[in-house]
Amino acid sequence: MTVPEISPEEQAELDKALYDALNPLASAIRSRESGVSADRMWDASPVDVALSVLAAWRVMDGEVKRLTERAAVTAGSYGASYEQLGAVWGITRQGARKKWPDAVSRTAPTTVGTSTLALFGGAAELVRSPSGGWGWTGRGADGTAGAAPDGAPYATAEEAAAHAGAFLKEHVLVGSDQP
Repeated sequence: MTVPEISPEEQAELDKALYDALNPLASAIRSRESGVSADRMWDASPVDVALSVLAAWRVMDGEVKRLTERAAVTAGSYGASYEQLGAVWGITRQGARKKWPDAVSRTAPTTVGTSTLALFGGAAELVRSPSGGWGWTGRGADGTAGAAPDGAPYATAEEAAAHAGAFLKEHVLVGSDQP
């Protein structure tokens, strides 16, 4: 993916939107620091006004960084790699890893697949969906069938196994000597 370019018209619209968002913040900062009401901010000296605007940009910069990190973590949670994050941001894979160290899970990727869990005389099959979530289907020793809710709701195989195991424990054969 290449770094997106914006048109001059889009740049003008973006500038206007950012200034519209910035002005109330700059006025509030100036008002707090000077004791002058926000509607009189522009009556101050040009240096004081410019410093208030700069302080507001600093606050916005911090918020943009926070929201950028949230977007990177969200992309990583959906399976984006550091290489992809870096390409979008115009930096290397290593640069993306340094910029957003927690954006991509460091665990080895697990392919779509299944495994079987046998407990209490019953069995459950753990299934990983293409989206990365885990689910299960099973049959207890008493013949009762069960399954995880639709949509592969569990984040890990261990979590799905725990839920499947609880189901199997509830459905042992009555009178059975199963643990």
